[in-house]
Amino acid sequence: MDTAINGFHHVKLPVTDPVRSRDWYARVLGLRTHLEFVEEGELMGVAMRDPGDSIELALRRDPARAAVLAGFDPLALQLPTPAALDGWQRHFEDLGEPHGGIVTGRMGRVLVGLHDPDGIEVRLYLPAEASSRGAP
Repeated sequence: MDTAINGFHHVKLPVTDPVRSRDWYARVLGLRTHLEFVEEGELMGVAMRDPGDSIELALRRDPARAAVLAGFDPLALQLPTPAALDGWQRHFEDLGEPHGGIVTGRMGRVLVGLHDPDGIEVRLYLPAEASSRGAP
């Protein structure tokens, strides 16, 4: 019996306002809209992908659940190099997007404290093994 898993199909987050969240994820993380889910004339959800089509993030209108997740960090994006981590930090600073800076822990280096419009934290991870490859 083959029970292999080769990755995530998508990650879905609840949001208060799909348009506001879509615009934030596009502006801040460079995601582009892949699909929109319109129900009875109202945008209820959006599927977004990164430029390399390596991740898909779904946003679904659900204000009550979005409020419960505020302050929690369900989305952790993995970065390939120290330069990418530093580049993202500069990008957020250029946008004036508040964040908590880069911290080093057992899992590697992490850019913390980046919050979407509903207060859901997005973290960017540089794994420990990548941190040790030619890193500042």
